[in-house]
Amino acid sequence: MKDSFCVAVTGQSLLKSDVRHVRHERFLDVLDFLKQGDVVFTNFESTILGRYGGWPTKGKYFDYSRPEMLDALQAMGFNALALANNHAFDLGPAGVLSTLGEVWSRGFLHAGIGTDETDAMKPGRQRLGDRDVSLFALDAGPGADNMYAENRSAARPARPGVNRLKTVRKLGVTEESFRKLAKLMQELRTSALELTNYAQPDDPTPVAGDSELNFYGTVFKQGPEFRRLVEIDPDNASEHLSAIRRAAERGDFVIAYLHHHHWEPGWQDVPGWVQGFARACVDAGANLFVSHGAPVLQAMEIYNGAPLFYGLGNFLFHVPAEETEWSAPEVWRSVVAACRYGGSGTLESIDLLPVVIGGEEKPLATRRLVPLAATGEVARDILQGFAVRSRVFGTEIAISGSTGRVFRAPKRKFG
Repeated sequence: MKDSFCVAVTGQSLLKSDVRHVRHERFLDVLDFLKQGDVVFTNFESTILGRYGGWPTKGKYFDYSRPEMLDALQAMGFNALALANNHAFDLGPAGVLSTLGEVWSRGFLHAGIGTDETDAMKPGRQRLGDRDVSLFALDAGPGADNMYAENRSAARPARPGVNRLKTVRKLGVTEESFRKLAKLMQELRTSALELTNYAQPDDPTPVAGDSELNFYGTVFKQGPEFRRLVEIDPDNASEHLSAIRRAAERGDFVIAYLHHHHWEPGWQDVPGWVQGFARACVDAGANLFVSHGAPVLQAMEIYNGAPLFYGLGNFLFHVPAEETEWSAPEVWRSVVAACRYGGSGTLESIDLLPVVIGGEEKPLATRRLVPLAATGEVARDILQGFAVRSRVFGTEIAISGSTGRVFRAPKRKFG
């Protein structure tokens, strides 16, 4: 067994253009940084249009990729992919099957989609860098029920789809507003505007008692203030955590991945429910937690010796030019992290390389095909912002020039 083990993690990768021709010096710096990883991990934020075909299942925010985009990721050094995300079902079950086939044929460690629910929940497992690595990948929505994998029953065939962490999003409102909503709901129902048909393709979301109501697909909960509430289904979470526990008990290095779009109003803020679930994954035996969804760099925490990356933003982000909502600079800035473990299996340090998709120069920014190593003031801004947000979670980041480092944390062994 090697004396050291390294896992390199990046922001999410949504790519539609083959970038293997790009030879920009600072892109090559990023690729050199990735080479140190025994595991090089990203979320493949797309679905493959391949042998099974497929058709669009949504409107504006629809994406798919050609199979050679996986070759591009492999050429960059990636060998581990999370596949659970909001674009994984954009071509329907056919896209899921095509993606599985193309990823399998290239030998990626992968997890997050499957031919049915049982298959989608299975971790990917592979020997990498003299370690047995198990990858768990989940999506917490919000998404239509029919994008998630489902097992066969007596009345229904199996559905290929995404591995789901079941959540319910509720909106908290004050007592006065709740009464008004309840009165309006009653008036609408009296006018024969029934609820059931307005929930399709999903089933109506159940409500708990008189303090909640389902207003045509949105659950409102009476409370002291206006707020958004995301509740994780405890039984479903227990299933996922039990699977993590089993992988850890056999000595695997366990990566837990979560994708979600339940963003806070301030996109760089970490939702409390995500922190709670991330810590539960570590308590179950995960050695590393990574999350994407919000297209910005959030914070990181070291919990019981395990890194928790609450949001690594974007690494490759090939979105249509007409989607102007992604114009903020922070959407195009992130870090790449190399987590180093000693021979004893304890986290030793984390090296951080700040990146800017397209670079700082305006001519390059119009193309924005690949991430470039950030330099100068931009690099310091990325690292200092990351350090400030992470300090709230007790993590100190040392900044030296255009790089950062998190030093040895409380010991946590694997294997």
